[in-house]
Amino acid sequence: MEELLLMLNEMQIPFAYHHFAEGEAVEPPFICYLLPGSNNFSADGKVYHKINEVHIELYTDLKDLAVEQQVEDVLDEHEIFYNKSEVWIESEKLYEVLYTFYLGMQ
Repeated sequence: MEELLLMLNEMQIPFAYHHFAEGEAVEPPFICYLLPGSNNFSADGKVYHKINEVHIELYTDLKDLAVEQQVEDVLDEHEIFYNKSEVWIESEKLYEVLYTFYLGMQ
């Protein structure tokens, strides 16, 4: 978890786990991150290495390649293999660029 928080800080974009609390919302761009699952290494019913699935959701009001590059530069610097997808959220009038990857946790 420490490495993930370090990476999020290096991105220099406001972030929160899952969502910003009511009254604490920030203007785009911002990030929400999630740990929705795991892909642990185990044998004989014992977990030997915890590996969490990580979602970094980047929200922008306009398509912003520079901000996406800012996120990707940090992931690349930490040698994170990620997949990327994008969707327009009509109800929020925001683009969501989703980065998904796995990260070993201590």
